Amino acid sequence: MNIDGNPTRTIWPLENAVEIIDQTRLPHEFVVHRLASLEDAAEAIRVMRVRGAPLIGATVAYGLALAASRDAGDDALHAAGDTLIATRPTAVNLQWAVRRMLARLLPLPVAQRAAAAWCEAAVICEEDVAQNQAIGRHGANLIQAIANRKPGPVNLLTHCNAGWLAAVDWGTALAPVYAAVAAGIPLHVWVDETRPRNQGASLTAWELAKHGVAHTVIADNAGGHLMQHGRVDLCIVGTDRTAANGDVCNKIGTYLKALAAQDNGVPFYVAAPGPSIDFALASGREIPIEERSAEEVTHLSGLDGEGRIVKVRLTPEGCPAANPAFDVTPARLVTGIITERGVCAASREGLAALYPERV
Repeated sequence: MNIDGNPTRTIWPLENAVEIIDQTRLPHEFVVHRLASLEDAAEAIRVMRVRGAPLIGATVAYGLALAASRDAGDDALHAAGDTLIATRPTAVNLQWAVRRMLARLLPLPVAQRAAAAWCEAAVICEEDVAQNQAIGRHGANLIQAIANRKPGPVNLLTHCNAGWLAAVDWGTALAPVYAAVAAGIPLHVWVDETRPRNQGASLTAWELAKHGVAHTVIADNAGGHLMQHGRVDLCIVGTDRTAANGDVCNKIGTYLKALAAQDNGVPFYVAAPGPSIDFALASGREIPIEERSAEEVTHLSGLDGEGRIVKVRLTPEGCPAANPAFDVTPARLVTGIITERGVCAASREGLAALYPERV
């Protein structure tokens, strides 16, 4: 996608290294961060320099390529995979990427593994781009259908960041937005700030502004009010893991948006590329929910009056805080799932019809 007209991706390889956009520094600083080792890749995932299920998968793939360049033996590769899997528990793309890379590398002679790892990581990235482009096309058709029956711009609400910053390019939930804008469909995006990490306000708003998409940041609790007053035409969110029955795990607060959408008759769609669908899990109740640091709730970062990035405390000193990073939206609240293969019902039957080889 574009940053002030310049085509940009979130991750790209160099000779024996990888570079990423450091998302912990956005929106106030654009910093390119270098990953030179497995440990660098694991740290980037753990502290969320990279985040979003598809981009985590791509970073895992390159992390294993970095590991293979140092030691491509069986034990070393298995240990590298374990290190990466331990970084974050919820996004299924992490485990998916480890399994795929090991399945590709372990049958090969050790001397061939490093080169093959870099090639496979690049293939994973290109597949991600193609999948998200397809999600964009299918989702743009939904937006076009609404545009055909109403005057003025289509008002779309999204939660957290599932744009190109969460993927290699295009993104998941925002891919339909970019495709619709490219097709000339009038569109406006309501951007949930998404506490506690504010990834909507800091990342979604940044990438939409850089791409020239009309948007407005809102407090998380404003979405229901806007729906009650007819100011939201549809919701599209992303997913870190979707269970076989259509239950969707996404950034904390997604469930509440789905409840409000159902109460107000607003279509609620989930953009889910195939690697984010976990057919091994019968329902969302089986998805592990990451508990992150309380400091993300008690403190907030931003610019002070002199343009410096500072962290300030929001809560009383010593106040305890809980920080579940994700929640599960039951399939019954999801209008449909937008995949690279088309739009389906949020159900075991709907997903199986699109991915019969995985059932």
